[in-house]
Amino acid sequence: MKDYKQKLIRITLFLSLSFFGSVLNAHCPPFVNNECVLHSGEDEAEKSVLENIVDKGTLDVVILNSPTTYYAGTEKELGFDYELIAAFAKEINVDLNLSVVFTVSEALQKSRDGLGDITVAGLTITDKRKEEFKFGPQYHTVQEQLICSSELFKKKNFPRDVEDIVGLNIVVGKDTSYESTLLKLKNDVEGFDFNTTTEYSTEQLLDLAHKQEIDCTVADSSVFMINQRYYPKLVRALVLSGRKSLAWIIRDDEDQSVNEALYKWLNRYERSGKMAELRDHYFTFLSIFDYYDTSVFYERLENRLPKYRKHFIGAGEKYDIPWMILAAQSYQESHWNPNATSHTGVRGMMMLTNNTAALLGVKNRVDVKQSIYGGAKYLRVIEKRLPPEIKGKNRWAITLASYNVGYGHVLDAQELARKLNTDPNSWISLKEVLPLLTQKKYFRKLKYGYARGDEPVKYVDAIQNYYDIIQKHEAKMELERAEAEKIAAEKALEKARLREANRGKVGLVLLTEKRKWIGYIDIKTKKKYQTFASSDLEIDANKDWLLLFGGGTVQLDVNHELQTFSSKNNLRFKYEDGKLTKIDVEEFKRLNNGNKW
Repeated sequence: MKDYKQKLIRITLFLSLSFFGSVLNAHCPPFVNNECVLHSGEDEAEKSVLENIVDKGTLDVVILNSPTTYYAGTEKELGFDYELIAAFAKEINVDLNLSVVFTVSEALQKSRDGLGDITVAGLTITDKRKEEFKFGPQYHTVQEQLICSSELFKKKNFPRDVEDIVGLNIVVGKDTSYESTLLKLKNDVEGFDFNTTTEYSTEQLLDLAHKQEIDCTVADSSVFMINQRYYPKLVRALVLSGRKSLAWIIRDDEDQSVNEALYKWLNRYERSGKMAELRDHYFTFLSIFDYYDTSVFYERLENRLPKYRKHFIGAGEKYDIPWMILAAQSYQESHWNPNATSHTGVRGMMMLTNNTAALLGVKNRVDVKQSIYGGAKYLRVIEKRLPPEIKGKNRWAITLASYNVGYGHVLDAQELARKLNTDPNSWISLKEVLPLLTQKKYFRKLKYGYARGDEPVKYVDAIQNYYDIIQKHEAKMELERAEAEKIAAEKALEKARLREANRGKVGLVLLTEKRKWIGYIDIKTKKKYQTFASSDLEIDANKDWLLLFGGGTVQLDVNHELQTFSSKNNLRFKYEDGKLTKIDVEEFKRLNNGNKW
């Protein structure tokens, strides 16, 4: 009987604890405003939303194409939000399946349609959006800003207060939080109006403002901060809001499993210092950048970089360094001026000292190729000295800092970081520590002593900025090249179709897209013609001609059949009775009354 009572007590206690345990485990994270859904014991056997995602092996993400969120760099996919969601996917051990959209309106519509497990679009949490969507944890804060063309200063209508926005051509994306903000202003400011668009993204609207096709638009502070590098003629006119939180939309998260997993992971990500590192990479260094310098830099991307590009690529391949890092560093060092000289005596594209140049085998510091290859070699030598604990972006940042201030001072900064209980292998930490090398209380206890430690911090930040701009520029150029090749291929195909359709019909056309000289003589009348053709030139095929071209490649469409000729010397032809014959100089003279022309 006693054993039976004890057994009954144990069963009752077990059931009670199980019940309360299930209640305690069915909680909502503290950052969520949505109601908790408690599951019965029957539901406990069902898989959670997160478990289903893990089972299928992919995280389906609707993501906005923009510099802050996601974009395809020349070497890999980039973007603040992209790196975050990629890190979360890695955390739960699934692949990313991206569905790329180009406007906020598109992103929201895909969310409404139930597409994607998570929507990543740099969205601010608004009361209106919370009524329609479920948001995950907050991960960043921004302010909405009115961004205008600096040309408005010249027109004397640059807005300095909200009343000044009346009469300006302001355009924002439809369904954005910016639209809501301006609607409130419209109610408060008499005579104010604005336009919305579903065609353009915020970044594209910034481009339109930069081109003066519109006066102003609205953008989050982080969006403008990144894009100001690309559009140096844009200016922040007004701050339109306080700090607003960004979050991702989560689909079908009734059990809060995805939300809770994101919350726990973000907390760990913050505590590890990785979030600070990511924010620094995309945002922090921008605040010190010279936007006049950006304008000059864009000019030099066009007129200087093409001359030296092959050497950066060659040196990058030889020493296994991304060539755009070398190009960005070289610009910081010399502004791509081969004859650059500093007051300290360093010279050339990579600003090498005499001693360093001698060690690297560089005989002429102002020789472009020698300087670039020497600088790349030196950078690789420094990188190999770093301990293996320094990884990824930290490794290149610390390597560049060592190039600037000297490896010894970086070692001192690492030692000081250890004493200050911060991570010696993190660039974020060293950015805080390096400037301390100017203070006697710190440097007197270090091996290599005093150093202007703020200089390598600015040096690395500037190179990061140049690198990002070069990446975007190269990606743009690649798209333009691809588009030009596509157009050329389409033209060639159309010409081929026309030739085929007109085969057998008389015709004589010089095919060229480059400036080319042609001389042609009417065999019957001996009348001479000459011209520089920059596009296809049609010649009367019903007459007989002597044709003269300078050296090089000549393409002729003869009776709708393509014929190609190449020579270093002049090319001469006879076109008679609808047939083209290549002739030598003596035959040409015979048919031209003894004249070479």
